[in-house]
Amino acid sequence: MAMESSILKSPNLSSPSFGVPSIPALSSSSTSPISSLNLRSHNHRTIPLTAAVKFRISCSLSDSSPRRRPDYNPNRISDPNYVRVFDTTLRDGEQSPGATLTSKEKLDIARQLAKLGVDIIEAGFPAASKDDFEAVKTIAKTVGNTVDENGYVPVICGLSRCNKKDIETAWEAVKYAKRPRIHTFIATSDIHLKYKLKKSKEEVIEIARNMVRFARSLGCEDVEFSPEDAGRSEREYLYEILGEVIKAGATTLNIPDTVGITLPSEFGQLIADIKTNTPGIQSVIISTHCQNDLGLSTANTLSGAHSGARQVEVTINGIGERAGNASLEEVVMAIKCRGDHVLGGLFTGIDTRHIVMTSKMVEEYTGMQTQPHKAIVGANAFAHESGIHQDGMLKHKGTYEIMSPEEIGLQRSNEAGIVLGKLSGRHALRDRLNELGYVLDDGQLSNLFWRFKAVAEQKKRVTDADLIALVSDEVFQPEAVWKLLDMQITCGTLGLSTSTVKLADSDGKEHVACSVGTGPVDAAYKAVDLIVKEPVTLLEYSMNAVTEGIDAIATTRVLIRGDNNYSSTNAVTGESVERTFSGTGAGMDIVVSSVKAYVGALNKMLGFKEHSSILSKTPLETNNVPA
Repeated sequence: MAMESSILKSPNLSSPSFGVPSIPALSSSSTSPISSLNLRSHNHRTIPLTAAVKFRISCSLSDSSPRRRPDYNPNRISDPNYVRVFDTTLRDGEQSPGATLTSKEKLDIARQLAKLGVDIIEAGFPAASKDDFEAVKTIAKTVGNTVDENGYVPVICGLSRCNKKDIETAWEAVKYAKRPRIHTFIATSDIHLKYKLKKSKEEVIEIARNMVRFARSLGCEDVEFSPEDAGRSEREYLYEILGEVIKAGATTLNIPDTVGITLPSEFGQLIADIKTNTPGIQSVIISTHCQNDLGLSTANTLSGAHSGARQVEVTINGIGERAGNASLEEVVMAIKCRGDHVLGGLFTGIDTRHIVMTSKMVEEYTGMQTQPHKAIVGANAFAHESGIHQDGMLKHKGTYEIMSPEEIGLQRSNEAGIVLGKLSGRHALRDRLNELGYVLDDGQLSNLFWRFKAVAEQKKRVTDADLIALVSDEVFQPEAVWKLLDMQITCGTLGLSTSTVKLADSDGKEHVACSVGTGPVDAAYKAVDLIVKEPVTLLEYSMNAVTEGIDAIATTRVLIRGDNNYSSTNAVTGESVERTFSGTGAGMDIVVSSVKAYVGALNKMLGFKEHSSILSKTPLETNNVPA
């Protein structure tokens, strides 16, 4: 008897012509000392536990050998169980408020995504600004041409709206990659047609058909089409427009739940119905893109894959517009843990050992901290505080863990046997950082080592949380336009706080300024402003102690907005959006930590300004095709 997951499929939603793929039948031939126990499935039929034990109870590294990634073909996958991972951290993820990334940071993340093994990197929205265009182009030229020993190289994708100017700009940015892709979209739901586009269904079909054909005419053989707000679109209209873009040359059809309104059973049935009723669907790849407004993006994505989608669109840490997107680490690990037994044998090409480092890099560069209880990568994901849980873990780790931390790039600190202090050397520091998921080059390690020694002189024991804060402060910082050298603060109840700050510019020239303020941080920030002379508005300020005790390292995060209006175009709404810039700092002195964070945010903004001014003098490389 086949037992189906009630989360992935509702029995009353099956299409008579196409059912959601059934879960493989379970053998009940094995014997067990607990054979008298029974499990009950969602349809209330009883099955023996001897069948259930065939399920994988953990995602151990030794559970299965890696399966080969199929050769890339835009509209076909040779292995029907392979699921392509389309990462849109650099495009949809960067639309999160405060998540502005510099070109260097985007390139760093793209390289890490390639190390992770994602199939497609949506590098950005090239028409948003010249900075976005150049960032996508740089990624296409570098990451998009780096082929590993197995022949893997990621597809580099650029997003565009359904107009010639956007599509041409996207092609000019991605065409340098070995495997370029254009991703174009237009809304299809009644509410979007009426209020946003103000167009008829026939007009939208004509636009979609012509723009996909235009993308192919530029020489792009890999074109993805998305009917925006597909989750609320009329089914028959969806089948029609998707059939037309297939005839026009689309190779991937992405089905977005743009507002995160569907439930897993509904989204799975949507994919199943599209697979059944769209003419020509057998010659393209079906993709999912699920927003997290109801907290169901991961469940919806898995349901879509279970129903026949063979590409999943995700972001690192689930960042994105509003409540975010489906999280790469959650979707990938769910497929790894349950793909064989519940999802009909699905698998991905992701090297999960790089998940933690990728997560930390995105977290630090965007300034968007993951909550401690975040699945897979949260600080508490492998923590066990309950006495019952601890007892079980000591007896057998499989009692309360379905995956080992080593699978995602972590090592257990209590098994390493190393306690770091002032006598620890570089080798011990490097080993511990590797166990925490950080792989640093020699230069980064050297800079971090001296910061580590300074902290170790003041604390008997340097904790993992201290190390993470130091890595954030030393490694994941923007290119320095200004660098904090020294500062002196006088504050208290007897008068205004005063601050003297010394900064060095990019040429090494030192600048000193003094100021007063309502408190030590206010005085220090005003002194920095006198030197930098760049008007900004402080939007957010937060500080945390990374460990207990009065000698703890303090981490500070700030979010600023430049008063000179640094903006870009929102891909979905087409509106001009003011960019904000985040900065982080760490130190045992809370004011020093605060100033480092402020200078870091200013550096990110000034780096963006400098890059944009250079690009403004350089015309885009286009073929001047009229829009």
